[in-house]
Amino acid sequence: MEECGLRVEKKERIQKILARADIASRRASEALIAQGRVTVNGKKAVLGDKASWDKDDIRIDGIPIDKTCERKYLILNKPRGVITATFDSHRRKTVMDFVPEHIRERFRLFPVGRLDMDSGGLILLTNDGFLANRVTHPRYGVPREYLIEIEPVLTPKDVSVLRKGVDLEEGNTGPAEVSVVAVRGRRALVKMVIYTGRKRQIRRSFAQLGYKVYELSRVRIDSIHIGSLKTGEIRELTPEEVKMLYRATGIDV
Repeated sequence: MEECGLRVEKKERIQKILARADIASRRASEALIAQGRVTVNGKKAVLGDKASWDKDDIRIDGIPIDKTCERKYLILNKPRGVITATFDSHRRKTVMDFVPEHIRERFRLFPVGRLDMDSGGLILLTNDGFLANRVTHPRYGVPREYLIEIEPVLTPKDVSVLRKGVDLEEGNTGPAEVSVVAVRGRRALVKMVIYTGRKRQIRRSFAQLGYKVYELSRVRIDSIHIGSLKTGEIRELTPEEVKMLYRATGIDV
C-alpha cells in the first residue's frame, strides 16, 4: 500500500493532514480539533497546531488515522461454511476467495468484525483501518441486525431477557432490539439488533436460555443493508454509503 502522495516530513496544519487522509473536510476536521477529539503524540491538539504526516502519531478519539492512499470498500453476502479471515492454514475457503483477483492484487483488504463459519450474511471488507476500528468498537454502538431461526419459539419472558442483555463469562452483552417476526411449528424467526460484538454472542445467548440456533444471518450494519445481494455475491459500497458509515461512528464527512 502506498501513502497518499509523496512523503511529507515537514510540519503542516493538522486539519490539512486529516483532509488528505480522507477523514473529513478541512472545516469538519477543524471542528474535530475544536471538540478536543484529536491528539498528536498523546497530546490534545488545538487549532493552529502542526504535525508531520510521516513522523507524528495522530489520533481521533484515541484511534490512529489511516494513512493508506486509495481505499476500497466492499460488502459480501458470506455463505455458511466460509471462514471470516484473510487466510486459513487448513486451506478452507475464506471471504477473500470471493474478492475479484484484480482487487486482491491491488488492495490489502481485510474483513471488519467477524461471522462464525456456521453463520452467513453481510461482511464488510476494506483496507480502511480507521473506519474498521470505529465500526467494531463498542464505544460507537454501530448497530448490526441479524435474522435467527431458533427452536422452540421464543417466549415473551426471554424476549425481555435478551433486550436487557445476557450475562456471559466476559460480561453482559448489553441492550438489544429483539422481536419475533415469524413462527412455523416449533420454530421461530427472530430479528435481533445488537450494539456490541462479543465472540459468538448471539449463539451463546440463545444457548444459555435453552434455544437451539438453526440459522443465523447478518442483514445490516448500520445503514448498509444486504438488500438483493445473493449468497456469495460481492459489491462495492457507494461513496454515500461510506459517508454514512463514517457518520455512524461520529465523523461528519
